[in-house]
Parts: sequence; C-alpha cells; structure tokens
Amino acid sequence: MSLSRRHALAAVVVLLCSFAVAARAEQVAAEQKPPAEIDLVWGVQIPVRDGVKLNATIYKPKGDERHPVVFTFTPYIGDTYHERASYFAHNGYVFALVDVRGRGNSGGRFEPFVNEGRDGYDVVEWLAAQSWSDGKVTMWGGSYAGFDQWTTLKEFPPHLATVVPVAAVYPAVDFPFFHNVFFSYDIQWLTYTSGVTPNVNLFGASPFWTEKFLARYTQNRPYRELDQIVGNGSTQFQTWLKHPTPDEYWDAMTPTTEDYKRIDLPILTITGDYDADQRGALEYYRRHMRYGSEHARQQHYLVIGPWDHAGTRTPRAEVAGVKFGPASLLDMNKLHRDWYDWTLKGGAKPEFLKNRVAYYVPGPGAEKWKYADSLDAISNARRTLYLDSDGQANDVFHSGLLRDEQPKASEPPDKYTYDPLDTRPAELEREDYEDGNLDQRDVLKMNGDGLVYHTAPFAEDTEITGWLKFVAWIALDVPDTDLQVRVFEIRPDGTSISLTDDLMRARYRDSPRQAQLVKPGEINRYEFDTFQFFSRRVQKGSRLRLVINSPNSIYVEKNYNSGGDVAGETAKDARTAHVTLYHDAEHPSSLEIPVVK
Repeated sequence: MSLSRRHALAAVVVLLCSFAVAARAEQVAAEQKPPAEIDLVWGVQIPVRDGVKLNATIYKPKGDERHPVVFTFTPYIGDTYHERASYFAHNGYVFALVDVRGRGNSGGRFEPFVNEGRDGYDVVEWLAAQSWSDGKVTMWGGSYAGFDQWTTLKEFPPHLATVVPVAAVYPAVDFPFFHNVFFSYDIQWLTYTSGVTPNVNLFGASPFWTEKFLARYTQNRPYRELDQIVGNGSTQFQTWLKHPTPDEYWDAMTPTTEDYKRIDLPILTITGDYDADQRGALEYYRRHMRYGSEHARQQHYLVIGPWDHAGTRTPRAEVAGVKFGPASLLDMNKLHRDWYDWTLKGGAKPEFLKNRVAYYVPGPGAEKWKYADSLDAISNARRTLYLDSDGQANDVFHSGLLRDEQPKASEPPDKYTYDPLDTRPAELEREDYEDGNLDQRDVLKMNGDGLVYHTAPFAEDTEITGWLKFVAWIALDVPDTDLQVRVFEIRPDGTSISLTDDLMRARYRDSPRQAQLVKPGEINRYEFDTFQFFSRRVQKGSRLRLVINSPNSIYVEKNYNSGGDVAGETAKDARTAHVTLYHDAEHPSSLEIPVVK
C-alpha cells in the first residue's frame, strides 16, 4: 500500500483513536476490577498566563492523601479518556483530563500546535500546587497528546517529572505534510476539530470524505480549494498552505537543538511499525539521542511494536490483514503504570524494559520482543542490492532485479510515465480503501506508470530491522514531480506484506527547506532515507519487491509537474512526466537493507 493510502486508511483512527482506546480500556478496567474508590471533580477551571481558563475533569483516589498527577492534554474532549483516567485513579494517581484551549469547555481559540507548549507549562505548575498533588506531574497520551508532551517539555516546567509520548505527531515532519506533500486528510482532521464539540460522526463518515476527495481529484481543482469543496472554509487550512516547508512557523512548535541539550528527565517513547506518526515519534527520539547529554540518553527508553496508530495505545494482534503473535499484545495501562511507579514513586523498573530499546520482530520463527542499547546497535550488517534490468521493468511480470553484484559499465535505463490527468488510479484506491489490506493489487495492475524490481528468493530466514535507504539516479523532462518508493515481502505462496515506504517531492531532493527545480534531462541523485522503521523476519523463499512510481491519488496533494505552486495547480498546468531511472556503473542505483545476523 502506498504511503498516501496508508495515511488514508489510518485517517479513521489517526487522532480519533482515543475512542477505540477508551472502548478497550473500559474492558481492561472491568477485567482488572480495581478495588480502590475514586472521587470526581467536574468543571475545574485552570487559569493560564493570558487569562484564558482551561477546563479539566479531575479523577483522584478517595481521601485526603497527596498523589502524583497524570494529565492528558487533548483537543478531543476529555470525556473520551474516562476509562483511562478511572484506571489510574483506582491505582494511586490523580488523573486530570484537560481540554486544550478552544476545545470542549476550555476558553480561547483552538489553533493547532501553537499554544499547547505555554499552556502546558501553566497546567503542570497549577496541578503541582493543588492540595491533592504531591508536586510530581506527568502526562499521558498519544498522537496530538503525544506532541503536547514534547511541546510542553520544551518549556521546562519545574514540576514535570517524566513524560510518555506515544505516537507523537511532529509538525512538518509527518503532519500535515510529509516531505512537503500535503494530505487530503488534513481537512478531515481540521473539520473534526472545528468548533468546540467533537464532530465524531462526520469525521468517521468515510463515504462522504471519499466523495469530496474524489471530486477534487477528478475535477482537477487545486488542492487549495479542498476546504471549500468539503464545505468548511478553514483559515487554519489556508495558513498551513502558506508554510509548505519546515520553516520558522513549524519550528516554534517543537524543541530546538538547545532544548534537546537541556532535556534531562525520564522519557518513554512508544510507536509502531505501522503507526502513521512513527516518523514524528522517532524524530523526537533521534534528535534527543543526537543532542541530549549522556545522562539524558540513558533515561530515554523506546518501545516499537508491530502496531498501527491506535495500536500504540491498545495493541491488537492484526494490522490490515497481517497477523502477529500473542506476545505483541502489551498491556499498555500496566506499562504506563509501571513506568510511573518507577519514576514518580521510587518503585521497581518496569520488568518489560530489559534494555533501552525494545522492538518486536514478526514473522515465521520469530514473533518475539528483542532488545538493544540503541537503535543503531540493532542491525550488525548492511546488504546493498543494486538495480538491474534489460530496460524493461514496468510490471511484476517483466520486472528488474535487485542484485548483490554491482552494475555493469553500461546498462539501459528504465522508464515510466506519470500523467497527472490520468484518473484511473482512483478506482484502485477505492478498492483498497474498502478492503484495507496491505496488499500489492495496484502494483499488479501497473501499466507503464512505475517500475518494479525483485530480489532472488532468500536462501534462509533473515531478520531485517531498521531503516532502508534507496539511492536512485533519475532524469526528468519536467521541472518537478513526486516520487514514492514502496517495499514488500513477497512470500513463497505469492502473497505480500507491505514493509515500508518513502516519498519525495523532486524539488526538495537536497533539502525539505529549500526548493530547487529540476533541469529537464539532467541526471540527479535522489536519496530516500526517511522510510518507516520496521522489523520483520523474512522467511526463506521470500523475495523483496521494490516499486517506484509517482503518487496519483485522491488522498494526497496532486503534483501537476509544472514547477509552480503545487497547492494552486490545476489541469491547465499539467505536464506529463517521463521518468528515467539509471542503474549503470556510473549511476549505481541501489537499495540498502539493515540485516540482523
């Protein structure tokens, strides 16, 4: 499944998954039957520095004893976390459900990602000063509530003792665009968070959103008009489009390099192989590992499971048809509680955290958790596979090869065509959306609009864990286009499993911050190094399949290849792109995979 389609399927849970989490948490809470009684304090008003008051619901153990305080800072209305709050209150913590400004019963105006850092600081310090607080405050939550932990952390409130950011979105890294490509989902999310009340039914009305995205796509209307097409003229949507690169607007929302150097408290980061915000979660982690002190790095733990976005809060043993072993089903309430007991109450270190990095390896003969000192320490070998073909690599039946041998001095290049006015791919996307499988059906139906390469069957079971890197030498006859790369495991029976993908807008091939249009006919080096992290034991007899094409999708901003403002392009700007991929001795295009031996 393409990156765009993965985001589209994740849309029904991305940033709404609190509802699925709450449902599962209710079952968990019922099964555990916590004995302690709790008290509820409704409609608490927390003042912040500019006079706005934020609404909170406080759950606390019955009695006058002081306890550590956990709070969720959410735009999805605190009530959606009721069962989670009850669980922790039953188990010795005060839990505060706090609506961000402009949402729920909180005052002010909601401007996504902008105010939560300063507001979060004030909430931490207010909670620490209450009579039922022992002065130690932490946070709980994923996705937007994971971002809220990092943006609060960069303000350094004195009483914030630890954080557990889960599936944390990183603005301008994985949302609302990835590698400068915006998603149709952006307006779906903005509509869900428009106003002060949740728009749950509208957000989950997949046929409505598919219809509107399809209208924009088939009518070749500019992406900039998507909010009008949907019927929700959005100032925020238009503001985002004025910032199509990771500029100062986005930088202000997340920690700076100097902030990462100062951050020195226990952190538990959690994400998943199929988490739509994995790139964001790991961007925070990697920057902290790069800039943080040695002491800070030793206190930062990481868990990566075989989960999708919602599964990072409530794991399931299956993601879009791919099944995992029972060991993958972590009790996340227990892991959080054990972490809080350790960092806030002086309890024992969580038994599950046997080392600083825990990752799950799916696949035959695996289905288990493994551990490492760091992400870099996981793989102990890199295998480089070079692209090879006879100039015909346009479908799975006439594909090129991925070989260990370096290319010959002279090999014919491979070519494909991307016509932005071809709307046939929409039908394939409709089918994929309906069944949700992580399959390669669209690859099977490629007709000259992409390139396909296969390895030889693996001679033995092989664990691949980490990030892939793909280097492609490409010439275009247009000043810009978008390129996506997908990698699958093709099992001996012919079925496939999506492993990872990456996406790039050609004008940002050297830097996401600086556009540089392509000179038609010039051969340029494109390095794809922002694939999703994944782990899998690829079975003996399986092959890897690499697919490269240009996304032509109702779920992403369409690039019409003119080199102009992509958000404003229409059919009149359309130029057909002829993409030539070289793989000779002078231009050794290759796929590098991390192997664990």
